[in-house]
Amino acid sequence: MSILRLPPTAPASPGRTPGPATADLEGHLDDHQRVIDALRAHLPVLREWGEELAARLLRGQRLIALGNGGSAAEAQHLTAEIVGRFDGERRPFSALALHAETSSVTAIANDYGYDDVYARQVMAHARVRDVVVLFSTSGRSENLLRAARAARTVGAATWALTGPGPNPLCDACDAHIALPGPSAGVQEAHLAALHLLCRVFDERVRAHDQERMRARGAAGGVPR
Repeated sequence: MSILRLPPTAPASPGRTPGPATADLEGHLDDHQRVIDALRAHLPVLREWGEELAARLLRGQRLIALGNGGSAAEAQHLTAEIVGRFDGERRPFSALALHAETSSVTAIANDYGYDDVYARQVMAHARVRDVVVLFSTSGRSENLLRAARAARTVGAATWALTGPGPNPLCDACDAHIALPGPSAGVQEAHLAALHLLCRVFDERVRAHDQERMRARGAAGGVPR
């Protein structure tokens, strides 16, 4: 049996640290903080979205989320929090991250082109008064723009979380939060934004369910 022998790792040059300079790393954190600070101005919008999302899903509507690359990961993170839970016990709700439908994505891309991978799924799954959340650092991806138009066609609400505005996706949606900064900082702030949205959502759902249980108890019913 042959043994693969790797050459020894060359020692770092004296006085030189390999990899990004400390200033580069600090610059990344500075960018992150600036975008997070900008997010604070949108807290009223996030509270409004969280309350509206709770009201709609409590009535039986669905959340649909989408994005590309790192923004697809944000979309799936959001739907996981809704189907599972965020930071407290509550019942599950219907939520789909469209990029995770891999057979649909590849079939649609093959037959119709990548620009339609989300729009066709939105037409299939979204219904009147559902909520479609679109994540994008550029706000210019054609597949997201087509998905936003498809959502409007079926009567679903469209909310965009993007990078710097103005941009076409913000214009195509019913409501938006556009954050200034580089893509990495924007995506990190989008994660914070979706957690804030989930915090309000969970709060409203728990309050609704507790009130329903109190009302049933006052009426002599058995909470279920």
